[in-house]
Formats: sequence, C-alpha cells, structure tokens
Amino acid sequence: MSSLWWSLRLRREAASVPLARQLLLSSMASAGVDPDVAYDLCLALSEACANAVEHGSTSGDMVGAYRVSAYLEGNRCRIEVADTGPGFPAGYDPARCAKEAESGRGLFLIESLADHVRFRNRPGHGGAVVSFDKVLDRRDGHLMTAS
Repeated sequence: MSSLWWSLRLRREAASVPLARQLLLSSMASAGVDPDVAYDLCLALSEACANAVEHGSTSGDMVGAYRVSAYLEGNRCRIEVADTGPGFPAGYDPARCAKEAESGRGLFLIESLADHVRFRNRPGHGGAVVSFDKVLDRRDGHLMTAS
C-alpha cells in the first residue's frame, strides 16, 4: 500500500485554482487512479478552492491565503480546503441552498462527486473548512512512482 500527501498555502486569487487542480491531477496519475475518478475529484477541488477565493478573508493567520491539503492512502483520497473567511452560518445545508439560492451550488456539487463530505468552521481561527473523501479505483498492481 502506498501513500502520498501534500499541502499548499495559496493566494486568494483565481489563478491559484488551476494550480491546485493540476497538482491533484498529477498526483492521481502517479497513483494510478482511474481518470474519471480523478476528474471528479479535480472538479470538486476546483469548487472548494473557488469558494475559498471568493469567501476568504484578508485578516487572520492566513492573510489573503487559503490552504489545500490532499492525502492519498491506499484506496482512499481525502482533500481539505480551509480559508479564513466568515465560515458557514449556523445550520448551513448545501442541499437546501442549492435549490433556493443562485450561489452555493458548488458545495452541492462537491457532495454529489465525493463519498463523504464535511463542512465545518475552523475552531478558534475563523473561516470555513471543506473536506471530502473518495474511494479510488486504481489500476491493478499500479504503484506510485517518483519522477
């Protein structure tokens, strides 16, 4: 069983989103993950990063930045995106918001692409954390390679 993890601190600007997506896509290819599954995770990551760029704050411990972390362990991938914005309002429900609002559909999309999703606020720091997991389909016998 092989594992890989990485974490990035990115500027809160639109140009950072494709960078995170490309790193995830490269990691998935190295791990031998089915391209369709990798694409779904990259789409979910793009939505989470876009939310961090849009809703993040310019104050706090990550001024003008947000953090993206990815963990590939065995047949599971976990991705986490954290920002320093106002966080989620109490009782936030992405499914309800996707039906009623013109925005907020990205979180609903993340829920539909991942196996397990968690939306929470950063305790003591402010900001939101979106984490999601997916069971990976890997090509038989494929080991991650260093390049």
